Amino acid sequence: MNLREWDEHYQSATPDLSPSPLLVEAVKAIAPGRALDLACGLGRNALYLAQLGWEVTAVDGSGQAIARLNKEATRRGLTLKARAADLEAGEFAIETEKWDLIVCCLYFQRDLLAGIKRGLKTGGLYVASALLADESKAGSPFRVQPGELPSSLSGWQILQSAEKREAKHATPELVARKQ
Repeated sequence: MNLREWDEHYQSATPDLSPSPLLVEAVKAIAPGRALDLACGLGRNALYLAQLGWEVTAVDGSGQAIARLNKEATRRGLTLKARAADLEAGEFAIETEKWDLIVCCLYFQRDLLAGIKRGLKTGGLYVASALLADESKAGSPFRVQPGELPSSLSGWQILQSAEKREAKHATPELVARKQ
């Protein structure tokens, strides 16, 4: 989908604001710090982290999603920074060694990996999930190949790596710590 289609989707989408179980498990035993939520959509993970006391920046290409996220954060009395930026067009630069946590769920963009690697502080966590390439979407640049997530992080401590299969799709998940 292009950004206009995402805006249309988020304008009428019924939000499921439950955080990713992968994220919930990954952060349960660590102290809050600075978190970046890439391709945040309606902000389910950003809202959860802000509620836990994290200093959150959330980014998505859909201005409609960001508007709804800001409205929900205000309704909950939470503070976070949310901005609309087209990640594919490079409208958001990941600052070097700023983040204790970078989250990117159900979105994968290969050229973001270098920024994610530079952006995490030593000891920081990368929590990611993506859609697995299948025969019908074999050429999609936003789907991962089996094993691609962990193999893209050579030298990192892989804390969790699994490929979950659901009725609609397969979802590789990863939690890794920058060494």
